[in-house]
Amino acid sequence: MRESVSDNTKGFALAVVSSAFIGASFILKKKGLRRASKSGARAGVGGYTYLLEPLWWAGMITMILGEAFNFIAYVFAPAVLVTPLGALSIIVSSVLAHFILKEKLQRLGVLGCISCIVGSIVIVIHAPEEKSPTSVQEIWDLATQPAFLVYLGATVVFVVALMLFFEPKYGQTNILVYLGICSLMGSLTVVSIKAIGIAIKLTLEGINQIAYPQTWLFATVAVVCVVSQLNYLNKALDTFSTAIVSPIYYVMFTTLTIVASAIMFKDWSGQTISSIASEFCGLLTILSGTVLLHTAREQELAAGVAWQVEKASGISWYITINTDDLMKNIEDDYFVALQSSAQ
Repeated sequence: MRESVSDNTKGFALAVVSSAFIGASFILKKKGLRRASKSGARAGVGGYTYLLEPLWWAGMITMILGEAFNFIAYVFAPAVLVTPLGALSIIVSSVLAHFILKEKLQRLGVLGCISCIVGSIVIVIHAPEEKSPTSVQEIWDLATQPAFLVYLGATVVFVVALMLFFEPKYGQTNILVYLGICSLMGSLTVVSIKAIGIAIKLTLEGINQIAYPQTWLFATVAVVCVVSQLNYLNKALDTFSTAIVSPIYYVMFTTLTIVASAIMFKDWSGQTISSIASEFCGLLTILSGTVLLHTAREQELAAGVAWQVEKASGISWYITINTDDLMKNIEDDYFVALQSSAQ
């Protein structure tokens, strides 16, 4: 029992550190993307000039470190404990975005973030005990069960549809396109990483799992999914506000990961109805937080006037915003210049 508690504590600590690194990486990458967009095509429209921006690479390294801590956390603790703790990255990125990127998070947005955190806590409290597999072969049997194959097939269909049909038309205006791809691929990443983590842990304990071809298959799936996630996350960050990208990505990623893990590892097997209901309440609380964040954004846009800059000549400049895309362009291209001219 002591060993189990110790492992959970290690996993919890690693997950917290991971969230801090990942939250900070959003800000570093966003600043790098902004700088890169001034000298070439934006990532949101297919540009890759950000690859020459040192600040973007600093953010990438920070994210890699965060993901590495997250990977190790999955070795020591169950996914239902590690994944919801990603909510901490929302706090980090939102606060840093407010002060560094000047992306204001209104009170309603703060309430939305708090709702996401509360929902995560409820899920963690009522999360089931993990039934840890004892071999990669056992994990493979779980991955090839009919229920998970249906989930896998549905995920592939949705991802392909989003990439080929929805991204060209709605990628620049609907945040759910990019983040939908990231989250769907992310759910597969987590179950693959869990399998790899168990294989490494068992190998270190003297039970070699490296020789199994399933171990390398899980590793391949994880690499492909991670690369895809990073690509579309870059597009989302370059197109939409960080304060909105972070919480929505967290909500979608957490929800789909919990569903994938529950199907594959049968997390809810043996749980009482009250515990399952509490977990669903936690998910609804998280989703409510997302609605609040969207509402805060809509109220900001509905105000009609984004900024009023008083010039020395007495002329007042007004900028009326009608779409999220215009809002993005003015934030990136004109606000700094107008603010400077007013000083």
